[in-house]
Amino acid sequence: MSAEIGIIGGSGLYDMAELTDREERVVATPFGDPSGPYVLGTLRGKRVAFLARHGQGHRLMPSDLNFRANVFGFKRLGVTHILSASAVGSLKDDYRPLDLVFPDQFLDRTFGRIGTFFGRGLVAHVGFAHPVCDRLRLLAAGCADAAGARVHRGGTYVCMEGPQFSTLAESRLYRSWDMDVIGMTNLQEAKLAREAEICYATMALVTDYDCWHPDHDAVSVEMVIANLMANAVTAQRVIADTVERLGVDRPCSCGDALKTALITHPDAVPDAVRRELAPIVGRYLPVAE
Repeated sequence: MSAEIGIIGGSGLYDMAELTDREERVVATPFGDPSGPYVLGTLRGKRVAFLARHGQGHRLMPSDLNFRANVFGFKRLGVTHILSASAVGSLKDDYRPLDLVFPDQFLDRTFGRIGTFFGRGLVAHVGFAHPVCDRLRLLAAGCADAAGARVHRGGTYVCMEGPQFSTLAESRLYRSWDMDVIGMTNLQEAKLAREAEICYATMALVTDYDCWHPDHDAVSVEMVIANLMANAVTAQRVIADTVERLGVDRPCSCGDALKTALITHPDAVPDAVRRELAPIVGRYLPVAE
């Protein structure tokens, strides 16, 4: 059983209530284990695969996530679109707790994370100037409007390492750079989705004002979770409506991201790497029979 659409649930979003015909699927990858089993099922008439980013019971820290395995697993399942839900802090007065933000840019403040499938004898450089799929992003934002949420289209998501929240100096610095929201997970997902030729968009759920705000100088897990739970019903409706309205056509360029990205001469690519990455590069580097 395959799936067309992948859903990544972040903090506070560990399930999709409307999902029917459920089946848990353990997917093996060359990069190790994903965060947990994928839950395959039907949502508004479409086949979807849901993955709780932080695992059952929220066991995995942002720095411990196996981003490569998570995205590769979706690719193995036949997924062509991923909508990722993520808790974020706001870096602007106008982005209030419980607002939904659909960013179109990322800024990397992580370190030591692996954000590529390539290496080991195969080099690729994908275009990443526009790191999310605008078609998917704007469709989801429209569904959020229809659900009655306060919606912000565009903006930059600062991806920090964590697991600690920002220092006051860091929070003020990001504001001086005109950044919009801050989180700990979505950048690597976006990079890997692009390499896997999967359309990707982030639905960022604002939970707090980070520590720069005079009324929010001590961000707590309790504050974050309380706001996430308050937004969970809206988030699930937005995801379900987006899935229902998403067409099978892909007029964007996400599906051909590797067409001009592979730089290693085909004769120089190790056979083992060809085999391991076949779900991603097979259309460009066929595996010899």
